[in-house]
Amino acid sequence: MATAIWKKIAGGEIDPVYLLTGLEHHFFDATITRLKKALPDIDDASIIRFDLEETPVEMVIEEADTLPFLEERKLIIAGNASFLKAADKSKEKVVHNLAMLENWLANPSPTAVVVFIAPYEKLDARKRITKLMRERATVIEAAHLQGKDLTIWIQQEAKANGSAISSDAADLLVKMAGESLLTLSSEIGKMATYTAGESDITPETIMNLVPRTPEMDVFKLTEAYASGRVSDAVSIYHDLLRNGQEPIMLTALIASQIRLMIHVGSLRKKGYQQSQIAKTLGVHPYRVKLMMENRNAPSEDRLLIILNNLAGIDYKLKSTSGKRERLLELFFMEPFRK
Repeated sequence: MATAIWKKIAGGEIDPVYLLTGLEHHFFDATITRLKKALPDIDDASIIRFDLEETPVEMVIEEADTLPFLEERKLIIAGNASFLKAADKSKEKVVHNLAMLENWLANPSPTAVVVFIAPYEKLDARKRITKLMRERATVIEAAHLQGKDLTIWIQQEAKANGSAISSDAADLLVKMAGESLLTLSSEIGKMATYTAGESDITPETIMNLVPRTPEMDVFKLTEAYASGRVSDAVSIYHDLLRNGQEPIMLTALIASQIRLMIHVGSLRKKGYQQSQIAKTLGVHPYRVKLMMENRNAPSEDRLLIILNNLAGIDYKLKSTSGKRERLLELFFMEPFRK
C-alpha cells in the first residue's frame, strides 16, 4: 500500500491530506522525504510542524488555510494525533475542535499538504473523526512487517537503491540485522553503495558488512546450549559479555528463544508448515526455518527443563549482589540439570 502511494507522490500526484498510522516510524520518515522531493521549494526549514498533544488541531487548520508566501504549497506535519485513538480524557492536555476538523476534511486547502501522524498500534474505529479521516485522507498503515511481506519490502528497498537481493539473502539480512525497517534501510543503503550497482547484495556482502545483533548471537547461544554443545555456548556467552551484554537480559532472551522452540515444535507436530508457524507465532520465517532444520534439537521435555532452570537462574541473578556472570556460565556448563 505504501509503495503504491509513494509512486503516486513521485509522479506528482500529491493529495491534500495524509494519515500515517502504526508503529514503524520508517514509513513516516520515508513518506515525508518523498513529499519534500515532490514539492517544489520545500526543505527541512520550510516544513511547518505541530505536536497535537500540545497544540489544538484548529491551529493546524488555520495554518493550512493561510496562503503560502514563497511556495506553491506548504508542507505541514501534525504529529501525535492522539484524538484518533481511545484515550483517557482526564490526561489530555489539549481540547481539540474536532467539529472544525470534520468540516475542513470535506474541503481541505488546495495550497497545503497536511500530514497527520498517529504513531499508535490501533486507532479507535468507533470515533466519528477516525472514520472521516480514513475516508477522506490518504492513509498509510505503518504496520510491522513480517515474513514474506518483509522479504518483499527488502527487495523493493534494494531495487530503490539500485541493487538487488535474493529472498535467501534477505532472510540472512533479517537474521543479522533484525526486523527494524529503519535499521534494514540503513544497511541496504550501505551495501548498495558498496556494490555500486555492479553486483547484487549477496550473503557474502551481508556477512562482511552487516554487524551482528545481540539477538542473533543469543539465537546461536541458545541453539548451542540446547543441542548440548557446551564449549560453543560458553564461548558465545563470553563474547556477549565482552560486548557489554548483561546476564539478566541474556537470561530473558534465552528463555524467549526456548519458548519459541517449544511453540515451533508443538505446531510442527500438529502439521503446521513453516509459513503457517511463522504467521501464527508472529516471527520471521527464517527463524522458524533454522529451528525446523536443526537435527540436534532437544525434545520438548528437555526444553521445558531448560526453561524451568532458567527461571531459577533469573531469580538468583536478581537476588544476588555477587558475580552474576559466573552464575550463568555455570548454568551453560551443566546442560539439562533436573
